[in-house]
Amino acid sequence: MIPILAPADTCDITHVHPEGVRRARAALPAMNAITRLAAMFGAFGDPTRLRMLTALAVEPLCVCDLAAVLSMKQPAISHQLRLLRTLGLVETQRDGKLIWYSLADDHVRTLLAVGAEHVGCLMPGMSEIIDREASA
Repeated sequence: MIPILAPADTCDITHVHPEGVRRARAALPAMNAITRLAAMFGAFGDPTRLRMLTALAVEPLCVCDLAAVLSMKQPAISHQLRLLRTLGLVETQRDGKLIWYSLADDHVRTLLAVGAEHVGCLMPGMSEIIDREASA
């Protein structure tokens, strides 16, 4: 839901600051990069996918494990995992007949941790990630 702007959220006059506009435009990434970034953040915007990523932040899990953790059917889990894999947020490792899913890298874990901290959500093990990133 997009909040409706209150009068305090807008300027009382229209005055464009050309240098600020120039610097902001110069800093904008190419549109294809913005599109990829929006798709990645879109994955974080879905509660089911966010729950899956959070579970995978604990340890690698197979589809059956994720289905049990989230109380969902395996086809629904597989569908979401396919999207997360396409977006580069999870990766797989085959072990015989099992396929283990894990977070693709520490960037994904950091995004989860920072997002959780931002909304005041306590997630086990995530504060260490934030502390490690802050000291780097």
